[in-house]
Amino acid sequence: MSRFNYLESPLVDLPNCHEGIGILKHNNAFLTESFASGLLFIHHTILPPGTTIGVHAHENDEEVYIVLEGDGLYTEDEEKFVVKTGDILRNRPYGTHGLVNTGEKDLKLLVFCVKI
Repeated sequence: MSRFNYLESPLVDLPNCHEGIGILKHNNAFLTESFASGLLFIHHTILPPGTTIGVHAHENDEEVYIVLEGDGLYTEDEEKFVVKTGDILRNRPYGTHGLVNTGEKDLKLLVFCVKI
């Protein structure tokens, strides 16, 4: 099916994402087999306050986080910076990245990953 409503789809628990802290809420909007291109997946991910996506690296792909709502602290390689609603974060191939929800509300993301 070519249609997916991420707001109506049930979320499942994703504990300790990339060795992070806490339990994220997550659903797979589309996976690799849905695409003819190099797009690997689209995820809807919610980080409750205090949870993290642990710092990790990908290989030959690019990942993009679109911050739909919330505030956090993003790590890219050795650099850390504050992120907020509306930010788009590019996780480069072979780089490291992670995210912490530093706010008092859920941090909501759409995550796209493309093989290069």
